[in-house]
Amino acid sequence: MRVINLGPDPSLAYRPEHQPATSKDQTEFRNFEDGELFDRVQNTYKLMHTHQTLDFVKRKHAEWSGCSHAKMTMMEAIDSLDQLVDESDPDVDFPNSFHAFQTAEGIRTQHPDKDWFQLVGLIHDVGKMMALWGEPQWAVVGDTFPVGCKFQDSIVFRDTTFKENPDLNDPVLSTECGIYKPNCGLENVLMSWGHDEYLYQVMKYNKCTIPEEGLYMIRFHSFYPWHSGNNYSNLCNDKDTSMLPWVKEFNKFDLYTKSEELPDVDSLRPYYQSLIDKYCPGVMQW
Repeated sequence: MRVINLGPDPSLAYRPEHQPATSKDQTEFRNFEDGELFDRVQNTYKLMHTHQTLDFVKRKHAEWSGCSHAKMTMMEAIDSLDQLVDESDPDVDFPNSFHAFQTAEGIRTQHPDKDWFQLVGLIHDVGKMMALWGEPQWAVVGDTFPVGCKFQDSIVFRDTTFKENPDLNDPVLSTECGIYKPNCGLENVLMSWGHDEYLYQVMKYNKCTIPEEGLYMIRFHSFYPWHSGNNYSNLCNDKDTSMLPWVKEFNKFDLYTKSEELPDVDSLRPYYQSLIDKYCPGVMQW
């Protein structure tokens, strides 16, 4: 995939007065301390942090990366999210398909000239449909983190939910770099299994033409300990550093466009179908 040179850090062009519309103050998002959804969210993360081991992730790569589970169009995949409510999300309790269009529309407002970016906003969570095919949500949703090395402090619920993970006290897997070499690059790091990595594998398998910046957004948008927690820089190379501003820019729309004001999906569908036809057309392997 080609890397597009789009100039300096794109977030420099982002101004508070132009932030995506939301009915909540920004400080109210990602509240992992209390709230009406807290028990559901905490339980999802406890299961994730108990069972997401290096061996588990390797098994999931073998199971899903061959894209042999289904054949469908991208729009059909998006529509399938009508059936899914993300159990790890403390901010919303409505089907994920609405969040897809909210994110895409927020990006279109601020980046009208980058249609590939808008499409990434629409499809970034499509990999969550693994949950509709039998995967437990703790292996599909939520923040991601590297396996095979130390679990860093900025991981959500780090102090309370990893106690039963067998990798926690492994003499190799509990070290700073673990099985990896310093600055090996995130493309060489195994992340906890979830919708980010799955959709990235689908895009690569189907030879979709979204540029590398967009693929990074898809693959690492849930990697909050990196793009928001400032951890794991010891594993990053120069490419990761250059891509980080784009992942951060995407995150603003992924997070702050969440609102109970749901979009008119039917009116938006023709436009986004045209983007799908441009970058990931036809029936795809999943």
